[in-house]
Amino acid sequence: MKIPFITKLFEKRNSSLDDKIKAFLMSEDIGLQSNAGKNVSEYNAITSTAVYACVRVIAETLASLPLPLYIRKTKGKEKAINHPLYLILHDLPNEEMTSFSFRETMMTHLLLWGNAYAEIVRDGAGNIVEIYPLQPDKMVVERDKETKKIKYKYFIDSKQIIYPKEKIFHIPGLSFNGLTGISPISAAREAVGLALAVEEFGSRFFGNGARPGGILKHPGVLKDPEKLRKQWEEVYRGVGNSHKVAVLEEGMKYHEIGIPPEDAQFLQTRKFQINEICRIYRVPPHLIGDLEHA
Repeated sequence: MKIPFITKLFEKRNSSLDDKIKAFLMSEDIGLQSNAGKNVSEYNAITSTAVYACVRVIAETLASLPLPLYIRKTKGKEKAINHPLYLILHDLPNEEMTSFSFRETMMTHLLLWGNAYAEIVRDGAGNIVEIYPLQPDKMVVERDKETKKIKYKYFIDSKQIIYPKEKIFHIPGLSFNGLTGISPISAAREAVGLALAVEEFGSRFFGNGARPGGILKHPGVLKDPEKLRKQWEEVYRGVGNSHKVAVLEEGMKYHEIGIPPEDAQFLQTRKFQINEICRIYRVPPHLIGDLEHA
């Protein structure tokens, strides 16, 4: 027996939940905050040169490897050049991409999100004719409670597309449930967040004329301290103003209160984070340009 009020209530909740999931997946700025104060997502993690270099060296290496299709024989095997899938895998997976760019894209998705998805397109006879990569951050994988079959919900352009398992080529990475992979960026959020924070610290330090922050101390009472602060920053802040001579009037004094880079172990931290990110991807540091111990 169905109670109309209860049914409608749960329908509204499910609808609301779907809307929240859709809004969550439609955003590219989602990220979890690290203890270093930086939001870390797969999109901004790639702005770290170490992450970018590791992902690129693995993705490009895999994409450059030969990928022929073989057919098993009684004695050994041979290339299945005449098989319809040979052209798709070896040359053109779809009309927009080469085999190299397709595999590079899929590997990039796997290295950042821990999952790579592609839509399998078939003709009227059921033959595979194209394979298109899908955005992993727009995909939700579910197992039907009744049929136990896996289905894929894809959120794109404010729409939801449901794919059966037969229409999706899914490569999961390291996994807890065997169904979806773990994002290396999410798992190593603190390491990546610290790397991003250190880079931002360096950029802001040099943007401030390579000087730590400070305070202006006035012996009297200022009528408009905010105006004085803005005037000081306009004249003395920035790399272009780093060697200007400061003129202090009315008995004012300047006191540095920031931490110099050497005290914050800026360079050492940057070097360590490069090795830390290399450790995540199991890439020797010299492959991404760190030749200190090569």
